[in-house]
Amino acid sequence: MKSNETFTLIQEITRLDGTKYIEIGNMMMNGRAELAAESGYIKSVRIMQLNISHSQHVINYEKYIGERYEMPDENMTSWEEWQKDDRIMKDFNAILHENHISANKE
Repeated sequence: MKSNETFTLIQEITRLDGTKYIEIGNMMMNGRAELAAESGYIKSVRIMQLNISHSQHVINYEKYIGERYEMPDENMTSWEEWQKDDRIMKDFNAILHENHISANKE
C-alpha cells in the first residue's frame, strides 16, 4: 500500500478555474490542501463535515485511495486530484449521502 490513512472529514476544494469538487480526507490532508492554496496550486479548501462515521463505505474508500496515492508532504510542487473509478464512486456517493452532502459541486 502507498498510504494508510483514516478519513475523518469531507472537504470542498476550489480549483484555480473556480470549479469545486468534494473530497474525503482527514486533518492532515486538509492542512496539505490549505498549504496548496497558499502555494497557488488550488484556490481554496473548506471543511464541510467533521468526524464522519467510519462506515464500511469509508473503509472501502480509504483502501482504494491508499493503494493508489501517496499523501503529499509539505514540499509538494502541485496538487493532485484523486481520480475515482465507477466502482469506488458508489462508496464515495454513499459517504456523501450518509453525511447529507450534495455531490453536485462542479
